[in-house]
Amino acid sequence: MGNLVIIGAQWGDEGKGKIVDILARDTDIVVRYQGGSNAGHTVINERDTYIFHLIPSGILYRGTTCIIGNGVVVDPSALIEEMDQLQTKGIKIGKNFAVSQRAHLILPYHKAIDRAAEQSKGSRKIGTTGRGIGPSYADKMARIGIRMGDLLNPPLFRKKLEENLVEMNWFLERLYKVETFQVDKVFDQYMGYAERLKSHIIDTTTLLNRALAKDKTVLFEGAQGTHLDVDFGTYPFVTSSSSSAGGACTGTGVGPTMIDAVMGIAKAYTTRVGSGPFPTELTDEVGQGLQARGREFGSTTGRARRCGWYDAVIVRHAVQVNGLSSLAVTKLDVLDGCKELKLCIGYKHKGVLYKEMPADLEALTDCQPVYQRMKGWSASTTGATKYAQLPVEAKRYLDRIEELSACRIDMISTGSKRHETIIVRNPLKCSRRRPRS
Repeated sequence: MGNLVIIGAQWGDEGKGKIVDILARDTDIVVRYQGGSNAGHTVINERDTYIFHLIPSGILYRGTTCIIGNGVVVDPSALIEEMDQLQTKGIKIGKNFAVSQRAHLILPYHKAIDRAAEQSKGSRKIGTTGRGIGPSYADKMARIGIRMGDLLNPPLFRKKLEENLVEMNWFLERLYKVETFQVDKVFDQYMGYAERLKSHIIDTTTLLNRALAKDKTVLFEGAQGTHLDVDFGTYPFVTSSSSSAGGACTGTGVGPTMIDAVMGIAKAYTTRVGSGPFPTELTDEVGQGLQARGREFGSTTGRARRCGWYDAVIVRHAVQVNGLSSLAVTKLDVLDGCKELKLCIGYKHKGVLYKEMPADLEALTDCQPVYQRMKGWSASTTGATKYAQLPVEAKRYLDRIEELSACRIDMISTGSKRHETIIVRNPLKCSRRRPRS
């Protein structure tokens, strides 16, 4: 078995949680490498429905270690709440779960600044969830962030908190005209979190590299999707971290030579949450139908997702910037009953035809999608577990997705449950690295 990165190939919400859940059964470690509690992965198995925000869904398997890497920003309150909810459902969280000492904290002032800054933007809103993700990453890059390991050193934590609140309270009071924070109150609150989490806060980089040296199999789990990546997404309508495959290395401390393959997850159509360009968006009854059948509402925020036809341009871009070795196509069953399907194969803007994704935000926002029409299918694909069970039109649709993306399809999801999946090839059975001499 090889070491595999799982990454969203669209704008997030592609169904990564289910794919990670299936593959985690055969892995030793699952590590989340970026994002925060704004992410939501839903897993449905024979026991229950589970919604994950920070903890990798591999926690459902005994013998699988789950790690929150240094590239994640952690809201300890949200983490503890998630731990409690999982334990209430009988999921053990002990030595099988660890958080990097180097992961940055989300503090109350981050959430306040996030909400106030978004509100002040008016029509220029990014669509942030207000959970403090962006401001925490901003502090990290400004070198004033406070890390999980600082919770284990109360005097140091208090000193950093006092220094930061001088500036943060000024912004909150003078610029945004909202309530400020008291050092003592925040300190006491976070020391309570520290008491609960201290046994899980360790040097996860060393743990991971030692495991790899013993030939353990590691699954790297990304949040959001490629086109929310701060560098390669539809900037500025993006998240604040490296949600592309490169973030797996910087977000865990594992070198790129230790990763064997990268799998991109893409819906059989396209969705997006929040603001930003969406060339294939459908605002008519077709889009409403996709939204209803696909139950396109965020597991974290409950926000309705915008829906549109499959965009081969953005997936091809994801293949390029992530070096994807394969794809998993999810929610194929949502297209059941569509008489005609459309695949976006390019964009037209001001007389120019774009076959590759433009960096120009205006071109993305104002372009007209160029579609290829394909015949749909009336037979149900829900619950199919073998490729041979699919209607011929569905096979042609998938073949065209492979051709347009120049990337093979290894997995196809045909429903929300774990077993409603077609595994064409096991993506973990990728070529292993050469043994060290």
